[in-house]
Amino acid sequence: MHLISVNVGLPRTADDRPGLPGAFAEGLESGIDKRPVEGPVAVAAPGPKGTAGSGLAGDAVVSLRHHGGDDQAVYAFAREDLDGWERKLGRRLPDGAFGENLTTSGVDVNGARIGERWRIGTDLVLEVSAPRIPCRTFATWLGETGWMRRFTQEAAPGAYLRVIEPGRIRAGDAVAVVHRPAHDVSVSYVFRALTGERALLPGVLAAGDALHPETRAKALAYRERQEESAGRPQGR
Repeated sequence: MHLISVNVGLPRTADDRPGLPGAFAEGLESGIDKRPVEGPVAVAAPGPKGTAGSGLAGDAVVSLRHHGGDDQAVYAFAREDLDGWERKLGRRLPDGAFGENLTTSGVDVNGARIGERWRIGTDLVLEVSAPRIPCRTFATWLGETGWMRRFTQEAAPGAYLRVIEPGRIRAGDAVAVVHRPAHDVSVSYVFRALTGERALLPGVLAAGDALHPETRAKALAYRERQEESAGRPQGR
């Protein structure tokens, strides 16, 4: 298991890619256009969501309300899944095409458990925190009709990770799973619970404190509503 590429991006608009498929809508600015970089990249916890962006040095996050912060410091996507989408879409998808910071090889990104820890290279330790939920910016960038629906149906969203131990990484670095929790709450499971299979939400709580705080709040709220409904007297 290793990194194929480490990808960072600068804020870009439609003017940066005029006339190309997947270019941004007029006026849209985003850091989703991630591209492989050579040499080592420093990775550290960026700070709270809403005020801090990416965990990778030199990587831009434009919408701090929805992206970035300690629990979404790094985004990983498997090259194997990019290859699958290349076949389905009939177009080339270079490393970083889905806005991922890390393009991996041999890593079961979607089967990774919440709280699972990866050592990358010699120093960096990351912890799996949440799935990526598709947004309109992602759909606009890809330029594929019905993209959000298709991506959701695949249930292979890639993983957000938080930084446990900072370090420097580069393409070719080995990825090793150094901790795998005893529960079975995977990235794919949480994604399904958040995007359509709401009945799964209480199950994500088995991941405990490793859950993204927003995911935990949604699961607790859902469970509370279900308990209230179950205890409500039935009308005649």
